[in-house]
Amino acid sequence: MDSTAVSQNNRLVWYFILCWTVFNIIQSATLELHADEAYYWIYSRFLAWGYFDHPPMVAVFIKLGYALFQNEFGVRLLTVCCSSIALYTIWLVVRQYGVRALWFNLIIAGTFIFNIYGFTTTPDVPLFLFTVLFFYFYKKYLEDDNIKLTLLLALIIACLLYSKYHAVLVIGFTIISNPALLKRKSFWLMTGVATLLFLPHILWQVKHGYPTITYHLFDRSEAGYRIDQTLGYIPAQLAMGGPFIGWFIFYAAFRNKATDPFKRGLVVNAAGTFIFFLLNSLKGIVEPHWTLIAFIPLVILALISIHEAGKPYTWLMRLAAVNLVFIFVLRACLIFGPAWLRKVDQFKSYYGFKDWAHLVKQKAGDHYVIMSEGFQNPSKYDFYNNTTKGMSYDARDYRRTQFSLWPIEDSLQHKRIYLLLNWNNPAVTRDTIQNEAGTWFGGWVDDVRTYQKVTIAVNTKEVKAKPGQKLQFDLTITNPYPFAITFANLGVKHPVFLETCFFIHTTPVDVQQAGGDFNRISLQKGQSALYKITAIAPQKPGKYDLFFSLRTEPFTGSRNSRFIKLIVE
Repeated sequence: MDSTAVSQNNRLVWYFILCWTVFNIIQSATLELHADEAYYWIYSRFLAWGYFDHPPMVAVFIKLGYALFQNEFGVRLLTVCCSSIALYTIWLVVRQYGVRALWFNLIIAGTFIFNIYGFTTTPDVPLFLFTVLFFYFYKKYLEDDNIKLTLLLALIIACLLYSKYHAVLVIGFTIISNPALLKRKSFWLMTGVATLLFLPHILWQVKHGYPTITYHLFDRSEAGYRIDQTLGYIPAQLAMGGPFIGWFIFYAAFRNKATDPFKRGLVVNAAGTFIFFLLNSLKGIVEPHWTLIAFIPLVILALISIHEAGKPYTWLMRLAAVNLVFIFVLRACLIFGPAWLRKVDQFKSYYGFKDWAHLVKQKAGDHYVIMSEGFQNPSKYDFYNNTTKGMSYDARDYRRTQFSLWPIEDSLQHKRIYLLLNWNNPAVTRDTIQNEAGTWFGGWVDDVRTYQKVTIAVNTKEVKAKPGQKLQFDLTITNPYPFAITFANLGVKHPVFLETCFFIHTTPVDVQQAGGDFNRISLQKGQSALYKITAIAPQKPGKYDLFFSLRTEPFTGSRNSRFIKLIVE
């Protein structure tokens, strides 16, 4: 390709990146925050080396952008920047293989998953950027093993790990694709530096009892295999590649011959990640966007394959244009929010919650607000009122979240709070709050008392029992609060109960209360107490999740222990 053609190609890509950036700015500034974005905004208000769900990079990104613009655009500012930088870096890779700008623009703009992370701020955004940078500099490292590239890659790997734990797949599959890396001294230097940089997060996990590992390995209840989880995985991935061209991207990418270590790394990363999550669909739901890291090598391979084929692909160009128009229209509809779109489950979260948050604030005033429906809506309440007085009560039929670690719960003990539910509890909820986002019921609770941070440890992991068999467990109850707590019910407004819960997935089967001797326990900060509890196994044979919960009225009870797998035979 002569210099004139190269210059023209670069110019076309720059025009595309400019249009892409402007469109993302408009979308970011006009669309309400998604629930997850609001949750990560609270991350940025409590900066730490780690969080219950994810590493901290997304919090840093939001912190930097929100410091400049205190609105939705501020939350998404670095997302817009990183998306454009990542796409241009992909161009720097593929142009080395002679890829034309026209194909680059059509395929990249038509890759649906890249559009999502052009304006939506989640941990996938830094993961996207640093994965692209990793492949770009990894190619250079293969060509020139020097100290500068070694240290730069170490920094990028650390940033990958600080972005999302999926980074382990990128690193692992790259090593699998090129075992010769293990023979390089610079590789081990890179590993040591990256580990050292990631050490603060590892220490955070140790300090907090490995919450992320505990959740993913022990605290997740499996609902049992459903074939639709696997059957739905493949079309979802094709759609992420592009509603009309996704199938061809997969075909073109995997027909590409891995003629060098870099291409082989791309193939192994793409195939390995898709297969990994396909296997994960055998045990649970796999969200379509979890494979974002696979689409980077996939698209690079597809673009190289299209160029090397040397065909005009007129039909593909037309199909890619239709694909691009479809995505553009869909994204434009998101901006204007027509009534039909606001009813679609995947898009509901973008509309009506700013007004809803202000309506709730009018009822609650400056008091704390507790919600028991997951972390999403409390996060939106906090963002749109610029506060951290909205809290998620992590109910026993849901799961633990970062709200179980933040100091918000500490601050509301024995205060008057406003309870907001998405169901009516006539004993408490006297207000009805309704707008296009939905209907909620609110009411006041005096002298609130919650214990969702209290940990109940038990050494037993699995129990087999006969129907109706008496079970006994030795519990260690620990107070993590910076103040003393008591489980006494005498002279208090809201009694507390220790309950043994039997669930099948998220469905309660039986709840049994501990004896009154439990209420004699009082704990200083950091103190633990031993307690023996007896429960009766369910009468119906089957597999159950057994755990221990502290419940105070009028709340439904939190999940305070790990799951014990109970098999009734």
